[in-house]
Amino acid sequence: MTVQTNPLLNEFTTPYESAPFEKIEINHYLPAFTESVEIARMEIDQIADNTDQASFANTIEALEYIGHKLDRVASIFFNLNHANTNDEMQALAREISPMLTEFSNDIIMNEKLFSRVKEVYHQKGELKLTVEQEKLLTDRYKSFVRSGANLEKEKKDQIREISKELSKLSLLFGENVLAATNDFALYITDKKDLSGLPDGIIEAARTVAKENNKEGWGFTLQFPSYVPFMQYSDNRELREKMFKAYTSRCFNDKYDNQETLKRIVELRLKKVQLFGYNSYADFVLEERMAEKSSKVFDFLTELLDASMPKAKEEFKELQDYAKSLGADFKLERWDWSYYAEKLKTEKFDVNDEITRPYFELERVKKGVFSLATRLYGIKFNINPNLSKYHEEVDVYEVTNEKGEFLSLLYTDFHPRNSKQGGAWMTSFVDQYRKNGLDHRPHISIVCNFTKPGETKPSLLTFNEVTTFLHEFGHALHGMLSKCTYSSLSGTSVYRDFVELPSQFMENFATQKEWLDDVAEHYETGEKIPSEIVQKIIDSENFLSGYSFVRQISFGLNDMAWHSVTKPVTDEVAVFEDKAMASTELFDRVETSCMSTSFSHIFAGGYGAGYYGYKWAEVLDADAFDAFKTAGIFNKEIANSFRENILEKGGSDHPMNLYLEFRGKEPSIEPLLKRSGLK
Repeated sequence: MTVQTNPLLNEFTTPYESAPFEKIEINHYLPAFTESVEIARMEIDQIADNTDQASFANTIEALEYIGHKLDRVASIFFNLNHANTNDEMQALAREISPMLTEFSNDIIMNEKLFSRVKEVYHQKGELKLTVEQEKLLTDRYKSFVRSGANLEKEKKDQIREISKELSKLSLLFGENVLAATNDFALYITDKKDLSGLPDGIIEAARTVAKENNKEGWGFTLQFPSYVPFMQYSDNRELREKMFKAYTSRCFNDKYDNQETLKRIVELRLKKVQLFGYNSYADFVLEERMAEKSSKVFDFLTELLDASMPKAKEEFKELQDYAKSLGADFKLERWDWSYYAEKLKTEKFDVNDEITRPYFELERVKKGVFSLATRLYGIKFNINPNLSKYHEEVDVYEVTNEKGEFLSLLYTDFHPRNSKQGGAWMTSFVDQYRKNGLDHRPHISIVCNFTKPGETKPSLLTFNEVTTFLHEFGHALHGMLSKCTYSSLSGTSVYRDFVELPSQFMENFATQKEWLDDVAEHYETGEKIPSEIVQKIIDSENFLSGYSFVRQISFGLNDMAWHSVTKPVTDEVAVFEDKAMASTELFDRVETSCMSTSFSHIFAGGYGAGYYGYKWAEVLDADAFDAFKTAGIFNKEIANSFRENILEKGGSDHPMNLYLEFRGKEPSIEPLLKRSGLK
């Protein structure tokens, strides 16, 4: 295949050089990867073989700008492999990932190239670099060292093989989770088994059944189906069936991830021990705000001590409440959401079905966009002529206060079998500057929100509203970036800092000023009544102790897997139980195991980093405290947050950025107060 017939290898002549999705076919990817890797290899050789003395410009900056075609092909392919995949694409990913790992290893193990990088690094104090340039130089040097460039040949060869195997295993883990999620559906044909379920959920279930040529109503393990079923179904037996199906994914089934998981843990450990580290967590945390494992465990323990007493009170309260309704059994995990929803409705007279009509997706989208306009002056205009990878995707042109182009934003909101579960922000193009030109980013947010029904539009739960705000916060981090180097721009920051912009945005979900503006009944156009807004605010901390403990349990589980100093010989479920024992409120469910579907840490980049969600909550609560003091739409504070956090990416150490914004180090107190724990 030649360049002329492969759109991935041609220059994009589309507006903003956006991806021409409609021209890309599955058979284009492998040739495009093969050729773009070879082009990048030649670019690497030119830098390594340069006979001029190594300098920041001809070595460090030069490395930053290689591989343009490869980056473009990889971003398109792997983003679509998450958002709109198929068997053929997944098979290709298994073939391509080792190729890219091999290429990455070839760069890191290139002794001539590393020699030049090292030469520049050792001149660092004399070069009079900007803060961002010094950060780039330090990061580049560390990336070589932390990937094995300083090791002897035998260890380099071992790392090369380990990296290739890890890339395959992580892909396999994620594919198994997607397959297991899609493999189960509960079909109900007896109408009495729909008792308790709201009309909108029943209508959506009818659509699922029709799409799969089944009678009755279908419920899946995708969040918009699974979560409301667990909240509202009066049929305890069916709730148990759904719960066990969800929590046993990839655990003793045909998509079993147990050995894959243990092998990933073993290889990660083996790799870092070649560098002299005791554990994978020690290696990872060296490049995080937390810095070391002991600090993470202390942090999680502090939060657990603060939240467990309240969680125990909440558990007893819910058990007593269930008994008052005639439940003559001890609460099991499949009972929690059901009775919690009932108690929440009784205490606050508010639940998802009361608020749903006011959170129509299109209206919420306008409200989220207008919030960004109010804070940062940016505007969003849909462009139906821009190419997109699926008919459900919308593409927006984002402009700044002066009307200048800022970014493209792709939005993809609804679940489908070709899309992984959950919600995430990603990019097709990162922001960077070169030769005086500011190359603006192409950002995407992908979610799995409630689909429109036959008679109703997409009506969001309150949790989906906060998820939208969360991913949009990540998107703002990408879209507002004003960095020189793409490897430092946007969300290219420490893992335990990256959630600050996203979780910061979640705060607006319980602010009356914003809710009054965004929430409007989809049928009547009536503004959300002030009493419902107040009930949402009053219920903000409902079962917050339990929620804290649950998140801490995930962090402890992650840290346990990645703090081991020798391969795990325990059964996966046994190991997990030990790791999470201090957080448990329920009896063990023998068929359940969360680690086997814990994609964040085994198929994503959060290994030894899941604690970062709670870490960032400390930051976001402290940051939002500044807004609450000055006014939540205060332009001066918003500009400071934009200029010191959102625009700076990873161009400086995150604590330096935070200090510039806040004027002081973050305190845990605002988080404990906001959550009703203090």
